[in-house]
Amino acid sequence: MVEGGYRDLILVLGGARSGKSRWAQGHVEGCSRAPLYIATAEVSDDEMAERIRLHQEARGARWRLIEEPLELERAIRSAPPEVDGILIDCLTVWLSNVLLKKGEDAVPAYEARLMQALEERSCLVAAVANEVGMSVVPAHPLGRLFRDLAGWLNQRVAAAADRVVLTVAGLPLVLKADGKAAAPPPFGLGDR
Repeated sequence: MVEGGYRDLILVLGGARSGKSRWAQGHVEGCSRAPLYIATAEVSDDEMAERIRLHQEARGARWRLIEEPLELERAIRSAPPEVDGILIDCLTVWLSNVLLKKGEDAVPAYEARLMQALEERSCLVAAVANEVGMSVVPAHPLGRLFRDLAGWLNQRVAAAADRVVLTVAGLPLVLKADGKAAAPPPFGLGDR
């Protein structure tokens, strides 16, 4: 990866079809001469194959690609030297892969290795993740466990990130910039 230069870590959160991937891709494209896309999804059915095809089409030939459903830290570290921007799409799918293929007990070690790789980055990294905690409580224990793990992972990455963006209806809302979270408004007389 290119040494020096723009090396922010950006977490881009949002719900399904919120525009998070499109925003993150546009940001990395605008800041990078040699972008890398790290895809964590695997083809599981025709619908997923179509989603992947559409993502590939939207990226174009300028992007390099690493497909890595589990060893995300290895994919980050193996970026070619000329890469100056990385898009990870997405942390939530990666977490699901780890949970379902390796089990709950493996999640902390995978997460620790990911956080170490993000800390050691030498270029811009934009990581996309689903905001899963704003919906109904999942009916099944595995769903509740996944929701909790995803929320905790998002919190860890957000704490380490230089910028956090929440996308809603295709619009970006900056929650954290320059390593500082947005300050809450002061309490007024009507807030008691």
